[in-house]
Amino acid sequence: MNYDVIRLKGGTDNCYIITDGKNAILADTSSGGSLKMVMDACSKYDMKLVVLTHPHFDHAENADAIARQFNIPVAYHKADDEIFDRYDAQPLKSYGAVGMVVLKMSLKVLRTTKVIRPENHFFVSEGDTFSEYGFPDVRVIELPGHTNGSIGLLVGEDKIIVGDALDNWIRPGMGHLYYDKEVQKKTYDRLCTYGGRTAYYGHGKPTVLK
Repeated sequence: MNYDVIRLKGGTDNCYIITDGKNAILADTSSGGSLKMVMDACSKYDMKLVVLTHPHFDHAENADAIARQFNIPVAYHKADDEIFDRYDAQPLKSYGAVGMVVLKMSLKVLRTTKVIRPENHFFVSEGDTFSEYGFPDVRVIELPGHTNGSIGLLVGEDKIIVGDALDNWIRPGMGHLYYDKEVQKKTYDRLCTYGGRTAYYGHGKPTVLK
């Protein structure tokens, strides 16, 4: 099935509505200041589910509120559950000048922002689909490195949501922040095999993977 992916830009971060025109999944939720914008966009659809690529504030701060508003569950990888309790359970590092700036900005907010673990949640892993929610052609792909449990979504045959495994702050490439750099590199190599798909980043405009 061919789904549309709609980019919702909140500040420096993105979240995405995946829709068949009527029903929808929300991939990530943006940060707190974007809650109304995301809620308004979601209200145009019959929302079925929220999927988090990982629980950092700029991807997950609105997850609990949106889940409650639309009475839907939130899915994420079990390896990242600990981040809801302590933002530094998986400490971030960075590479390059861009990474240093982004990390410095991110840590200021990470230290002061509590991301609520949604009460209505379940865990997903590699290869899981969302058939029971009406989206059989949306499939989980594990993309560890930024966090242990970072995931993405393969959407149909031509789209992929990558969270922070890749970013497009200046140009598309490996995400500038990581918990485990060697694992992040392996994830980057894996994503390079998906050339031709449109990539939807946590940060930056979508591009076609080379």
